[in-house]
Amino acid sequence: MNPTRAALVLTATALAPVLLLSTPSFAAGTAAAPTAAAVAAVADSDADNAVAIAKLLADPASGRAVKREAQKALDGTPADRVAFLTTGLAIAQDEDNMVAILRILGDPATGRSVKREANIALDGTAADRTAFLKTGLAIAQDEDNKVTILRILAGKPGKAVTREANKALDGTAADRTAFLKTGLRLAQAEDDRVTVVRILTRPGISPALYAAAEKALNGTPEELRYFITVGQYQV
Repeated sequence: MNPTRAALVLTATALAPVLLLSTPSFAAGTAAAPTAAAVAAVADSDADNAVAIAKLLADPASGRAVKREAQKALDGTPADRVAFLTTGLAIAQDEDNMVAILRILGDPATGRSVKREANIALDGTAADRTAFLKTGLAIAQDEDNKVTILRILAGKPGKAVTREANKALDGTAADRTAFLKTGLRLAQAEDDRVTVVRILTRPGISPALYAAAEKALNGTPEELRYFITVGQYQV
């Protein structure tokens, strides 16, 4: 790890969340993080430059480095403001993008494809990092989501999970995200209800098991899953 990245790792660890990283948990799908505060052009007057910088400070998409350097420029001279808008903004934005990428890498839910592309972006140019956060992250996350769904199918799940997983694989990236975020849980509950109904129809089922199965059938998906994996054996 080079010294710059090592310093950024420490920064990323210490920072409270400042960039709008969205995650249905990376395992379930991730939308691209914003990559830059609004681009500001150098104006003819210092007053206009000050207004442009103030807008950057007020922009929720501005990261900590952009805000820090913008505030310095605003408190400085007209030349400082021109320098910030000419070169400082891009440098500060790239620092924020590096921190955002390092936080993605530090998330234990981040998949293999996202980690691979994130590391390529970190080792590349500022443009590479912007491209990763703008489009590459979503593409890599979808690759990871496909792998996750294929692993679910390889486990020979029930009919409903198999049906919905195949629909997601044949659909869009958004379909795969939705399946992993909510569809899997609902499909698993459908399969679990079928399993519980079969338990209820067993010959000679004990009253205690029958009562527990009925209670699970009227419960949440999580209660159904618990009954099938643990509860029925406890009864």
